[in-house]
Amino acid sequence: MENILQIFLISIIQGITEFVPISSSAHVNLLSKIFGYQNIELIINVSAHFGSLLAVIFFFRKEIFEFAKNKNLFFKIVIASIPIGVVGFFLIKYGIISNLRTLEIMGWTTIVFGLLLYISDKFQLNHNIKDNFNVKNAILIGCFQILALIPGVSRSGIIITGSRFLKFNRIDSAKISFLLSIPALGGWSLYGFYDLIKQDDVLLSIGAILTAFLSFVFSYLTIKYFLVYLKKFNLNLFVGYRLILGIILLIMAYL
Repeated sequence: MENILQIFLISIIQGITEFVPISSSAHVNLLSKIFGYQNIELIINVSAHFGSLLAVIFFFRKEIFEFAKNKNLFFKIVIASIPIGVVGFFLIKYGIISNLRTLEIMGWTTIVFGLLLYISDKFQLNHNIKDNFNVKNAILIGCFQILALIPGVSRSGIIITGSRFLKFNRIDSAKISFLLSIPALGGWSLYGFYDLIKQDDVLLSIGAILTAFLSFVFSYLTIKYFLVYLKKFNLNLFVGYRLILGIILLIMAYL
């Protein structure tokens, strides 16, 4: 029963926090503290990310299948993904990221980057992917995405923030974040599978399959309804949530 609860919580946290600007790493860490999950099994973690990858690919299947028509867009997605790939490789290789996973750091980054999200969302901007997502903006957004390597920043959050600062509207800022999640989740999944192979632990379990399925469902629903939400509302709800979460993390860190 405890394993089923853990799988459900990890799947819903991965599915929701991967695609909205509230930081998945902060929530996973908070989950570990509250429920005592000191070490989330690697196969479960990899399965959760793989489920999210399948969900975003399925959601954008039309754009992906029409690759010839959209190859210029995907070329820019690749360009935007290079900075985090290069920097992330070295940070992981030298064990720097693991040293940043503290409640104190995640508390402050959750608050600070939440405020940056609020500032970036204050203006009515109208740039869109079709007309304004050029190579220059792809590189700049890619540089913003490097900050997502710091736990608590939120990959989707910093991309939306960067896109808003570059004058993209809310909907297309979120779509850029979703599209950039494909290489990010793909790279993370490959790295995770590589670790599993090194540990000789590549056999799929019922738990891993269930995790991937639930993560797929929650991820797909999050992508779909986040876009619906952005058509009617601003990002203040997520900013407020980040501030509350950051305060909770800091209280846990300092008390």
